[in-house]
Amino acid sequence: MDTSRRRSTGTWIGFGLLLLIIVCLFMVPAFIIRPFRYQSPGALTWALRLRHYGPIGTIVLVVPLLLLAGRLWTRGTRGQKAGLAAGLLMAIGSTTMARINYFEWMFHPVRQAGFEEASRSQLDANEMALTVTFNNDARAYPIREMAYHHILNDVVGGVPVAVTY
Repeated sequence: MDTSRRRSTGTWIGFGLLLLIIVCLFMVPAFIIRPFRYQSPGALTWALRLRHYGPIGTIVLVVPLLLLAGRLWTRGTRGQKAGLAAGLLMAIGSTTMARINYFEWMFHPVRQAGFEEASRSQLDANEMALTVTFNNDARAYPIREMAYHHILNDVVGGVPVAVTY
């Protein structure tokens, strides 16, 4: 294998590794921090650190990625250029998403709670719920619903409450 071809292969490998790291800085926290799934303390700590350092990490890594893409673009075939363009779009998307609080999309507050009579509820016997009682007025908030929203503003027995999980 000649030197030029080895250099090109190394450049492609570098491009791929940088792209993988940039995408992981965005995707790993989104994959680990999810409701209804066990999150070990170590994995959660790691995901939160990645979430914290992701915005600066993606910017730092996208600069050499763009330089490698420029080098590969000049000698690339049509298919290689399409791959480079797709990779750059993934990098730009991941770099953008690392700066957005996408957890607000996943865990948005409930605007208006809907309630039904206890006799008509469809809760399983072993299903957990948060309960609040004030002035002979009681409410139950199923954990499975609260896990996605985390907060609900309500009025129970004339008392404003913020139910959170």
